[in-house]
Amino acid sequence: MDQTDALQHGFRVGLPNPADALSTCFSTSYAGIIAFMAVATEGSFAKAGERLGIGRSAVSRNVQKLESQLSTRLFLRTTRSTHLTREGERFFENCNQGVTHIVDAMNDMLDLRQGPPQGLLRICSTVGFGRNVVAPLLAHFADQYPDIAVDLLLDDKPADFAAEQIDVAFRDGCIEDSSIIAKQLIPMQMVLCASPLYAEKYGLPVTLDDLNAHQCINYRLSGGRVFEWEFKVDGRMRKYLPTARMTFNDADLVLHAVLEGRGIAQLPGYQIARHIARNELVMVLRGHVPDDRGHYICYLCRQHLPSRIRVFVDFMTEQIRALDLLCLGDFYMDASASEHHA
Repeated sequence: MDQTDALQHGFRVGLPNPADALSTCFSTSYAGIIAFMAVATEGSFAKAGERLGIGRSAVSRNVQKLESQLSTRLFLRTTRSTHLTREGERFFENCNQGVTHIVDAMNDMLDLRQGPPQGLLRICSTVGFGRNVVAPLLAHFADQYPDIAVDLLLDDKPADFAAEQIDVAFRDGCIEDSSIIAKQLIPMQMVLCASPLYAEKYGLPVTLDDLNAHQCINYRLSGGRVFEWEFKVDGRMRKYLPTARMTFNDADLVLHAVLEGRGIAQLPGYQIARHIARNELVMVLRGHVPDDRGHYICYLCRQHLPSRIRVFVDFMTEQIRALDLLCLGDFYMDASASEHHA
């Protein structure tokens, strides 16, 4: 077994873990390297001490420990001057590259937080909301922030921020994850609707019990479960699973079937608002619309937010609230809608 293999199999053959060796080396050398770089830059131990805010003797001790560790003399010291040895010059050149990389890395992180918005923005949204509301706004966002690349993932399952490296997620309904910051964009209205053609041909239900006599269209969720309609009855939420004539796993297909007069369905307000305004759909059992559960924009942390995330959240909040996506006037929320930990 050669040395590389031995290092890779260190635990098995009893050799030190390479990561532990690196950690030990770094912790031992760090103070000495900082002192060495300061002396080499300033040209004296006294000035290096002033630069670092420590005494000259502390600088000297740290450099001596480093020289001992390297078994190499780094400085030629006299009472009047301090100069790098040839080995010291080589060590300084190599260390200076590392310092430059570290400074560049820190400046890059500061630019992400404080500089012009840039970089990759990974977004996740439920399929319906993402397709009908988020996606149409992305072109305008891209025009306004050309240095931000957007990756949009449509999925009805809750986003795993860490595993999927999601920056921002759009979610519907109740959010139970306390680690997530959730800002309500607009109310979540679930409205029963039908086309005028259906209403003329079959009439409309007046009570919930009347639904049993009507042709209903169901929506199957991504997990396979059929979405249950929700109603508010005597102040309480009541669920209803209709016997459906048609079932689709795509909300746009459900909407298309309703517009064609194929039946009644319960759909989100953002999906049908423009059709209600054009009299292409009518609302059914409006008095039993369930309570608002909200459409939210979510992210993990309020602090140290990269500028690309910050501007995207602000942009989407302003743009979505400005859209006419609500069917019921009494659902309109205060413009200062809450931002909270779920």
